[in-house]
Amino acid sequence: MVRGRYSQVDGRKSSTYCSTIPIMIFIAFCFVGIWTLMSSIVPVQNSDLIYQEAVNPTMTENSYRQFKDSSGSFPEDSTNGDGNTRNDQDIVEMESGNISKNNQHKVVTIEKPDNEQTESEEGRDENESDWVEGEKKLKTVESQDGIKQEDKVLSETIGEMIDKNHDKHLEKNTSELLHSGARSELLNDTTPQNGAWSTQVIELENEKESQQSSITMDLSGYSWKLCNATTGPDYIPCLDNWQAIRKLPSTSHYEHRERHCPDEAPTCLVPLPKGYRRPIKWPQSRDQIWYRNVPHKELADFKGGQNWVKVTGEYLTFPGGGTQFKHGALRYIDLIQKSLPAIAWGKRSHVILDVGCGVASFGGYLFKRDVLAMSFAPKDEHKAQVQFALERGIPAILSVMGTKRLPFPSAVFDLVHCSRCRVPWHIEGGKLLLELNRVLRPGGYFVWSATPVYRKNPEDSGIWKAMSKLTKSMCWDLVVIGKDKLNGVSAAIYRKPTSNECYDERLQNEPPLCNESDDPDAAWNVAMQACMHRVPVNASERGSRWPEQWPQRLEKPPYWLHSQVGVHGKGTPEDFTADYNHWKTVVSQSYLKGMGISWSSVRNVMDMKAAYGGFAAAMKDLEVWVMNVVPIDSPDMLPIIYERGLFGIYHDWCESFNTYPRSYDLLHADHLFSSLKKRCNLTAVIAEVDRILRPVGKLIVRDNDETIGEVENMAKSLQWEILFSYSKDNEGLLCVQKTWWRPTEMDTIMSAIA
Repeated sequence: MVRGRYSQVDGRKSSTYCSTIPIMIFIAFCFVGIWTLMSSIVPVQNSDLIYQEAVNPTMTENSYRQFKDSSGSFPEDSTNGDGNTRNDQDIVEMESGNISKNNQHKVVTIEKPDNEQTESEEGRDENESDWVEGEKKLKTVESQDGIKQEDKVLSETIGEMIDKNHDKHLEKNTSELLHSGARSELLNDTTPQNGAWSTQVIELENEKESQQSSITMDLSGYSWKLCNATTGPDYIPCLDNWQAIRKLPSTSHYEHRERHCPDEAPTCLVPLPKGYRRPIKWPQSRDQIWYRNVPHKELADFKGGQNWVKVTGEYLTFPGGGTQFKHGALRYIDLIQKSLPAIAWGKRSHVILDVGCGVASFGGYLFKRDVLAMSFAPKDEHKAQVQFALERGIPAILSVMGTKRLPFPSAVFDLVHCSRCRVPWHIEGGKLLLELNRVLRPGGYFVWSATPVYRKNPEDSGIWKAMSKLTKSMCWDLVVIGKDKLNGVSAAIYRKPTSNECYDERLQNEPPLCNESDDPDAAWNVAMQACMHRVPVNASERGSRWPEQWPQRLEKPPYWLHSQVGVHGKGTPEDFTADYNHWKTVVSQSYLKGMGISWSSVRNVMDMKAAYGGFAAAMKDLEVWVMNVVPIDSPDMLPIIYERGLFGIYHDWCESFNTYPRSYDLLHADHLFSSLKKRCNLTAVIAEVDRILRPVGKLIVRDNDETIGEVENMAKSLQWEILFSYSKDNEGLLCVQKTWWRPTEMDTIMSAIA
């Protein structure tokens, strides 16, 4: 009988068959295992992960190497026999964990929580959660340039993600930040500059996850609450003090728009507007901003026909118009230049004052003419005009022509501009116009394009007659009246005298000359006076001649600087040059490369304690503007700052600054906080820093080691990210980044309840 090959009489499989079964089962299990393994692999969606994998292996070695000191910058005993600095040995010791007792640096460790968020996730807080769906449902709206608004939203969103990833790369990839010898010395602000003080990256702290306020208090000793005020996200402590405003005996001189600070500076944090998101970058921000960042449309309704601002979908758009230049600011700017070529925008006229600026389109478009405009307007019924300007990336402050002098030195502005600024210049002996005379340079121009210049109705004609009489008695020369037929307006341009001859030849001393004892530079909380200061005529006095043209004036010490000792211990002209060289090195080799800052996202910058303005001068090639603040208890260097073509303001940091919340992208404080501790509540100062700094904004602090530690602890309690922290020889450098974190517990500010 023929039997089957794999069978036996009893029906059991042959031995060959039996040995084949396990092999087949094993192969099947292998296929299942391979399929399971492959199915568990998820395609990488975030290029950051790949980037970090590539960077991390070399990060430690390179990040330290790039902060090595430049040769020739150290004492002899700080160099090894092979010419390498002792920092090389320090690096080896730190990497091995053997740090010598004589060289113990503050080390910032990297902590990576298990539930760490990416930066793009962190930026999308509860207030932003409704934007994802909202952006998908936006209606298509054609803008002036024909681009669909929903395309702009998508583009802007992608741009934000790229920016955030770029920020993260800067923080992680420190191996590309600096070349060897790039780091500059930190200086104590009371000692002469004795060479470079090199710094190095120790470690970066990456604490992304927000914590609860109760945990914050337990860990740091600081307890933060949310400000409960009538003005909500727009709270400005010294301008929203309703308790003081209600007690004013009169408001006829705009006293209610002036500063009235509470007895104690608040220590609470201002909430974010619902739906707030990272501002649009410059220069796109000049033309449009997110509506939810400044959710006020009253001005758009009131000034809709004058092309100030319009609500367009999820944006506020700025066509570039104004009350006096409905057809565009650039046309108006060119009209002024054409009417009087001597104005020479960007050369002779570089730093100007724009009074009653509206949304500051005039100042915004002057950047195209290389002009820096200090724009100001009060916080009044035209809601958020200065806030619009700052959100757009245009310099502006909140101020009013009231009863006190403007917070500027005398004779510093090349030109003062007023287009329908609604200021009654002619009343009360011309007191307000005389204040402009105080801050205007001898030989400077006043441009006035208001209705009395070109309208002939009884009211306007009466004002023009009064202004003509006043300006003549002030010895101002009416140079020209330029006419704009398209806009239907005219601009009168006056010039301040450069000598005292006219003053001495007047038949009547009206307006009177100020007493010789009156200091024209005294400006902080000083009452306005209806008088004029004499023009300096001594060749060594400031104001006796016009500054160098821009940009030469930026780098050259002013002619009137004398040989007295400067803030860094040298003769003033030498001190000026040393200060400028120092900050050029610090900015170019440290701030721009070693802080993990994406400077393309930085526009509004403040130097909280400016000396000669060297920090701002060193940043002139960036697309940023810098508000130089000279504290009232610091040496008065503000005239020098203006002389070199920059601008700034006096301020007392024990009080709030005249600006809206979320105004600045970066704050810089050089030995400020240690001096403030002597007379201010430092917690309140940091709360003010938080108020004016935008989410994801940066704070750079240079100070003594003790103060650096205090500020760092407060920053951590605010859930800010520590990007950089270093100290040596009792001097330190700190860079922190504000996050989106806000506490939940409220603190009612009784003075701010209307």
